[in-house]
Amino acid sequence: MKIPKPLKDLIESFERLPGIGPKTAQRLSYYLLHVPQTQLDDFADSLSNLKKNTVLCSVCKNVSETDPCVICLDINRDKSKILVVEQPLDVLALERTNKYKGVYHVLHGSISPLDNIGPDEIFIEDLVGRINMDVIEVIIATNPTMEGDATAMYIAKKLKVINEKLKVSRLGMGIPTGADLEYADETTLTQALEGRREI
Repeated sequence: MKIPKPLKDLIESFERLPGIGPKTAQRLSYYLLHVPQTQLDDFADSLSNLKKNTVLCSVCKNVSETDPCVICLDINRDKSKILVVEQPLDVLALERTNKYKGVYHVLHGSISPLDNIGPDEIFIEDLVGRINMDVIEVIIATNPTMEGDATAMYIAKKLKVINEKLKVSRLGMGIPTGADLEYADETTLTQALEGRREI
């Protein structure tokens, strides 16, 4: 049986998304056939506005509606501490704990030679540019994977060259090795923040 072209195009679009296989793409596409047109229009508008109405914060590289973002603009945040994460979702996870009151820096990835991602492909130099006399600690919260560890070590070495007195720490135990921050619960993230160690 031949699938109508609009449906086939939508299935192929869903298949290009990470974690969506052919069966899931088909289920989602056929499901959307039964959704009222107004909801589909809202869905299409949300997709269309995703790139148009968001920017990367020029300071921390987090996804935001404004530049600088609300966290960087918040005068109550402790600007002497910068917590470095791999992805914007990690910021959301850490913010849910309500335990960290400093600022963030989002790398948008990790060093991964197998994927041809080197230090220049992520926002490490932007982090280096933020280090001044006011910053007393950089907390590296990359994922506990080989790539995350390699990224953490690279950043730590680079920052120590700039400022020997700068405290560079890594999240403590609490996050299992091989796990992603975005899936960790608040308690685990709180323990990891409190148990961070100096590199």
